[in-house]
Amino acid sequence: MVNLDIRKTSLNPPVIQSFLEQEVASNNPEYNFPTYGLENLGLKNLGRVYRNLSIPQLVECAIARGEGRLASNGALVVETGKYTGRSPKDRYIVDEPSSRDEIDWNNLNVPISEENFEKLYHRVRAYVQGRDLYIFDGYVGADPRYHFGVRVINELASQNLFVHQLFLRPTAAELAEHKADFTVIAVPGLQGDPEEDGIRSEAFIVIHLAKRIVLIGGSQYAGEMKKSIFSMMNYFMTKQGILPMHGAANIDKHGHTALFFGLSGTGKTTLSADPHRSLIGDDEHGWSEKGIFNFEGGCYAKTIRLSEEHEPQIWSALKFGSLLENVILDRDTRIPDYDDGSLTENTRAAYPVDYIPNCVTQGVGGHPKTIIFLTADAFGVLPPIAKLTREQAMYHFLSGYTSKLAGTERGITTPQVTFSACFGQCFFPLSPTVYDEMLGERLEQHPDTQVYLINTGWSGGPYGVGQRIAIKNTRAMVSAALNGKLEDVNFTPHPIFQVLVPETVPGVPQRILDPQNTWDDAEAYEQQAKELARRFRENFEQFTNARPEIVAAGPVVK
Repeated sequence: MVNLDIRKTSLNPPVIQSFLEQEVASNNPEYNFPTYGLENLGLKNLGRVYRNLSIPQLVECAIARGEGRLASNGALVVETGKYTGRSPKDRYIVDEPSSRDEIDWNNLNVPISEENFEKLYHRVRAYVQGRDLYIFDGYVGADPRYHFGVRVINELASQNLFVHQLFLRPTAAELAEHKADFTVIAVPGLQGDPEEDGIRSEAFIVIHLAKRIVLIGGSQYAGEMKKSIFSMMNYFMTKQGILPMHGAANIDKHGHTALFFGLSGTGKTTLSADPHRSLIGDDEHGWSEKGIFNFEGGCYAKTIRLSEEHEPQIWSALKFGSLLENVILDRDTRIPDYDDGSLTENTRAAYPVDYIPNCVTQGVGGHPKTIIFLTADAFGVLPPIAKLTREQAMYHFLSGYTSKLAGTERGITTPQVTFSACFGQCFFPLSPTVYDEMLGERLEQHPDTQVYLINTGWSGGPYGVGQRIAIKNTRAMVSAALNGKLEDVNFTPHPIFQVLVPETVPGVPQRILDPQNTWDDAEAYEQQAKELARRFRENFEQFTNARPEIVAAGPVVK
């Protein structure tokens, strides 16, 4: 008889651990393998359950189970199948009494009945029987005063690697005392039944705010897990007076914090990973009365056309322990081809924030000195950089104009003009005006904070005619804004958009600062600019409770 408690063999790789478990089971018929409380969620009759495995163990499991391959740089590479981006039309919030009157129900916050939630939950419980599961117990919210325990339960080791790298990893002491405030159960192998389950397709992402549970099935795209937790935070943070933000943050050696807002693909991750500044986080933050704090412990960067020259920090972060999604590898050398978008333009990399050399490991910073709104203007008419008044900042935050870039969401193959309030409306359960007013309050409390709108999209014409603004020029404009080099520059209001356009920016050709100068036909520019202005005004009509001074800060169409 083998006298061994398998729960004390955490240093053994999973392959050895499995052998030991089989040995124990064959000689100890009454031995109960640990389930770490999963039976409290109704998850019973399971296979082996692994909790907080190390990175090497998770990589070994993923490779042994055929989930992925190792690239030449050491990263684990997986393919996510049909779903290579988020599927917002398959995301639901349970319509239940405690939150019903607060939710901004729309085509992004889609209700699902508690009855259909329970049907899906029953199917999840049946599906996991006899299957091995992976648990990650960790945290979200780097500020310990706003710490939430999170438990993610996965059927795939590679997805458990993702959450291990993306969320805040616990110390041994924290793990011993861990309690889950939020729970995500991700079983991509389980497909929903639209007719039976009251959903749109085989994929489902269902958020139950009262139970604090998320069910994910039918999609292997890992970003659904992180964004579902973000949606939870965007609901519960406001109840503690915290402004939750879909944005990146970094800080300089003088302690000056900067925020970067923008939808996926507009440059948050690229521009916030600055070798001259320390990264706090690349995507999700809160703004409290003390300052900025990261919700996460990792980064989720787009890698399409990634180069060592233009994005050296992200390039060096892609190593053993990182996860690459849908990146094509050379068959023989296993060298990643970041220019190959044959599976999707939305190729991704997940890695812990400390893979960036000069990161802020504590994940916190002071009140921002500079805020940058990033937009990829497919019309090619917005200035590459403009300063905003407080009211203009609230207007553009509420508008959230950009272009959805190819692959970011399922079905997007070319840039599409969109307005997404708070630069990520699909992640915010409450009315956008709630978050906008919170931003306005903070700008009023911190009047020295400067806000800039930076266009990372097109110039010289719309998409298909003009050219994407060169990243070296964008970096120079961001640097000038962050380093105070625009404080003594003259600004001129744009005749249509009213934003304040600088006359000069160090290191940037003066000609491109006025977007009309980059067009061959000035009249064509004016017509295109008026069309975009009209779309701004049309979109803003939905915000019937916005204050008049905010409405007046938008574009003017005569």
